[in-house]
Amino acid sequence: MNTLTRRQFALATLAAPAFLKAAGAADKINLAFIGPGGMGTNHVKTMCKRDDVIFSWVCDADSKRAETAAKTIQELTGQTPKIARDMRQVFDDKAVLAVVMATPDHWHAPGAILAANSGKHVYVEKPCSHNLREGRLMIEAGAKNKVVMQVGTQSRSTAHIMGIVEKLRSGVIGEVLVAKAWNSQLRANHGHKPATEPPAELDYELWLGPVPKVPFKSTYHPAHWRWFHHFGAGDFGNDGVHDIDIARWGLGVEQHPDRIIGQGSKLFFDDDQEWPDTLYCGFEYDIAGKTKQLIYEQRDWSPYVQEGHENGCAWYGTEGMIIGGKAKGWQIFGKRNKLIEDIRPTSGPDLAAHHANFLDAIRTGAKLNADITINHLSTALCHLGNIAARTRRALVFDPAKEQFIGDADTSKLLKREYREHWATPVG
Repeated sequence: MNTLTRRQFALATLAAPAFLKAAGAADKINLAFIGPGGMGTNHVKTMCKRDDVIFSWVCDADSKRAETAAKTIQELTGQTPKIARDMRQVFDDKAVLAVVMATPDHWHAPGAILAANSGKHVYVEKPCSHNLREGRLMIEAGAKNKVVMQVGTQSRSTAHIMGIVEKLRSGVIGEVLVAKAWNSQLRANHGHKPATEPPAELDYELWLGPVPKVPFKSTYHPAHWRWFHHFGAGDFGNDGVHDIDIARWGLGVEQHPDRIIGQGSKLFFDDDQEWPDTLYCGFEYDIAGKTKQLIYEQRDWSPYVQEGHENGCAWYGTEGMIIGGKAKGWQIFGKRNKLIEDIRPTSGPDLAAHHANFLDAIRTGAKLNADITINHLSTALCHLGNIAARTRRALVFDPAKEQFIGDADTSKLLKREYREHWATPVG
C-alpha cells in the first residue's frame, strides 16, 4: 500500500488550491452580502433557501437597506448577521470566506479587488467593472490571491441557455458567422432633479467610494445611478450585458474584438440620464484568417418587442439561424426559414444554479460558469461600444494590449479618474 510521509503530505497541502484548504466539501460557507438592495435582495432571498451557508454580515452604505436585509435573513433562516456600513469591517473578519458584491457598478471592481486581497472569494454583480481597465485588475487580483470570482450573468448557469450554445457548437445551423443581441424595452423617464442633501440613512461619502465627488441627486440612489457616466455603464452595462454575453458565447469568440463602431444618442427621453437611450454597436473579430461579427441594438423607449423578445439574441449560420431569448426560449430554423425546433423553457435565468456553481467552485474547485476572465470579455464590449458611441469614431483595438491602435486619446477612456481613497484600485 502506498502511503505519504508527513513531509510529503505537508508539501501536498501547501500546493493545494486555496479554496480546497479553506472549505471542505461538507462545510458550511461563511458568507457576507455587500450591497443587499435591488438585485442584492434577490441574492439574499435566493441564498436563504440554502442550508449550507452561514450569513455572517450584511453591509451597505444605506443603513435602512442593511437593516432590511438582516431582518429578511433572520426571518427566513433564523440567523442574525452583523450589520456594517464600511465593507472593510467585512474584509477584516477572517471567518468570512466569501462575499456577494451587489453594489452600484462603480464599486464592483474596487470592492471585489479589496475582497480578493483579503482572501475572500467573490460573487460580483454584472457588469463586472465600470471601465475596461478595472476588469483586467480584477482578473489579476483573483489570480494573485488564488480566489474564485464569479460574475452575475446567471444565464451561464441556466440549462436551456447552456443547451442552445451546445446546439450551436454541434453545427445545427452550420458555421456561425454573425450574432446579434438586442435590448428593446420601455424604460421610465427620470426627470430633472436638483442637487440635494443625501437622505439621513445614506453615508454618501462611503457610497461614492473612490470616484470623484459630485453633489448628491435623488436619481443616484437608490436605483438610477446606472444611467450616469460617473457610476454606471448605461443600459448596455445593465441589461444589455446579459444578452451580448449570450450572443458572444454562442458566436464562439473568446477574445476582444479588433474593430468597433457605434452610434448612440438620447432620441426620446428628456431627463438627467447621460447614457444613450438608443444605441447601435458593431464588433468584428479576426480569428485564424476569418472574420466574425457581433451586433448590439438598444432602444430604451420602445413599447414593442423585437422578434418576439424584449431582450434577445440571434445567430446566423451558413445552414440556418436561431432566434430567441433567455426568458422565453429559442426557435431553430434551417434553410428558407424552415422551423426545425421550438424550445420553450418553464423559467428564465437560474440564479440559484449560478449560486450553486459559485459555492461548488469554492468547496471543490469546480469550474466557474461565469468567471471574471469570461465576463471581462463580455463587459468589455459594453465599454468599447459606449466609447465608440461617445467618440463617434470607428475604432481599431489591440486585443492583447487592450488599447486602441494609434489613438492614445481614446485609450484614456479605457480607464477612469479616481480621487484619493482607501479603495482606489492600483494598476
